[in-house]
Parts: sequence; structure tokens; C-alpha cells
Amino acid sequence: MVLKIGKIIGKTNYSASNLPPGPWKLPFIGNLHQLIGSRPHHGLRDLAKKYGPLMHLKLGEVSTVVASSAEFAKEMMKTHDLIFASMPPILAAKILSYGSTNIGFAPYGSPINLTEEIYSSTYCFTSRVAFGKKTKDHEKFIYVVKEAVKTLSGFGLADVFPSVSLLQLLSGLRPKLERLHKEADRIMENIIKEHQRDMVTTKSVEGEAEEDLVDALLKFHEHGSGLEFSLTTDNIKAVIFDMFSAGSETSATAVDWAITEMIKNPRVMKTAQNEVREVFNRKGQIDETCIREMKYLNLVIRETLRLHPPIPLLLPRECGEKCEIDGYEIPVKSKVIVNAWAIGRDPNYWNEPERFNPNWFLDSSIDYKGTNFEYIPFGAGRRICPGISYGLANV
Repeated sequence: MVLKIGKIIGKTNYSASNLPPGPWKLPFIGNLHQLIGSRPHHGLRDLAKKYGPLMHLKLGEVSTVVASSAEFAKEMMKTHDLIFASMPPILAAKILSYGSTNIGFAPYGSPINLTEEIYSSTYCFTSRVAFGKKTKDHEKFIYVVKEAVKTLSGFGLADVFPSVSLLQLLSGLRPKLERLHKEADRIMENIIKEHQRDMVTTKSVEGEAEEDLVDALLKFHEHGSGLEFSLTTDNIKAVIFDMFSAGSETSATAVDWAITEMIKNPRVMKTAQNEVREVFNRKGQIDETCIREMKYLNLVIRETLRLHPPIPLLLPRECGEKCEIDGYEIPVKSKVIVNAWAIGRDPNYWNEPERFNPNWFLDSSIDYKGTNFEYIPFGAGRRICPGISYGLANV
């Protein structure tokens, strides 16, 4: 271990004149001390104000490049998207997501066309998207998901010092992750077995089996010989876990912030309430078919996502090959972070960026689909969030 630490110290302050600018790196810890006591996205924005929107840091032994402007986010997620399409190794993702076989952290590979298969199998996904019903371990599963999301946030010791495996045990992270994984696996195994039984015995009135997400994934698993890929039971569990960790948790966070901002801005609250009441009085109910009609509420959601993206630092990427951006070298295998929170509050793109104002998006073409890089709450490029519509419907 002493030898490993010595090697890390030796590599911490390497010099390369064409790296992006950044603060001086201390031996062993690099720049970790400059993020202590602050939320990572806040601390990184403060550093970017001093060193620029494309910045190089050393987080422990991990070379890290941070983009805090729309221009550099576009460089990484559009111009050089293929180079940055892979994800760096993260201990929590490896353990909780079955070797990073989920959607969010899966390694980049050849694209697969699933259009016909998904359309034929998922046409009946409505309100019962995931399990079709509430599971008996509902509360326990929600707890596991919340704890998992916490472990994926910030910069864990095991991830900034990946070569010192002993830290995984000393920090208590690996044992905790393995306990969470064991509990989540037990719950999801029961869910899958229950669905397998129901697929055999349960039929709707029309004689067709009623399907939810797990049913469709099980069909891929059982009848996937004619497809371009194989789907294992662990893959199914990883996708289910994605649905809750990336779908439910982030949606709940967005709702919390939307309510908070409307309480702080009574006029916005009143306008949104009046719109909902008007739609209710006209239709007699509010359901998913009314979403398009509540235009002001949609503006509120967009503005909430600008100020409070559910994942302030987008899922990290990894530089797959030698790349140059704005004259600076991006080291191969370096971790790349895009600060969506800082970009959404950048005065270069937003007038009075700290003020909550849904009217920013009135008659605006700016959207969250990854084409306007000053507004990327769901990311962009090949690794854009695939569940945008599902997440927004939840909110």
C-alpha cells in the first residue's frame, strides 16, 4: 500500500503545458481539498470562475476535466461525442448495477436497433410501467434506491483512489454497497419470479397477457435468439434498478424543487393553480392526457430543471482516445464531468440567471432534448437520458 501511495504522489503533479488550466495539485489528494465543505457542483462552479469553463483537476489519482459552459459541453457531447461515449469505472455502479450493465453506466458499444421489438412489446406501458402493481417490499426497495443514489453522488474515496483497493474496505463503502445490492437483488428476483408465474397464468379479457416493463424484458430474455443481443436476468435487474434510481428519485427531486420555487414565488403558484383548475373544470379530471394543455405548468417544470437539474453534475464520461479541445489536450482515460447546474445559471446565456422565471421559456425554441447546450438537464449526445418522456410525465 505504501508503494502504491508513493506512485500516486509521484503522478499527482505531472506537468503538461497543453492541459486545460486548473488549480495547483497537492501531493496525493490533488484538488480534493478544494471541494471539501461544498456541494460538488457549487465548488466546481466557483473554481471555473477563476480558472475558466474548461478546467483540469486531479481528484485523488484520477485526472478529471470539467466543462462548465455550453460551448465546451457541446464539444464533448456533440463534436467529439463518440470519443467521450464511454463511462469511467465507478464502484457503486459496478456493484449495484450488475457489473455496470445498466443503461446509465454500460460501456459504449455498437448500437442496436430495437425499434420494432420495443414497439411491439411496450405499447401497453401506461401507468403500470415497471411492475404492474405495488410490490410487497415497496418501502424497503425505495430505501435501497435512496441509499444507492447517495453513494453515486459526489466523489467517493474508492473512485478517486481506484488503485488502493484497501480504501474500499476502510471507508466502509464496499460492504455497504454489497449489503444494498444483496437486498435489491432479493427484491428484484422475487419480482421477476412473480412475473414469470403471472405470464403463464394471467390473461386479460381479450386473451392477451397484460404487459408491463418486466414482462417485456422477460420476453426479450426468453425469445431473444433472433435479436442482435442477449438479455440476461442480471440485465433485467439492472434496467429495473435504473427505472427507480434514475426515474423515480430524480423525478421526486424535481417535484420538490418545483414546489419550493412556487412557494417562494406566489404569483407563479397562483398562475399554475388557475391553469390546473381551468383544465379540471373543463374536463372533470386531470390525467396524463391533460399534460399538453397545461402550458404554463410545463414552463414551470422547464424553469425548475434549469435552476435545479436533478443530476447537477451529469453522469461522468471517459475520454476514450487522444482529443484536443480549444487547443488543450484531454488526457486519455481521464474522467470528464459536465456541470449542468453551472451552465443553467451562466449569465452569458441567461438574463438574471438566479431568478426563477418560467417566462424565459415562453415562445422560446430552447428545449431539453440535447440540442441547446445552454440547457441540458438530461444531458446530450449518445448518452442522453433515454427516459426523458417518462421522467417528465412523472413530474
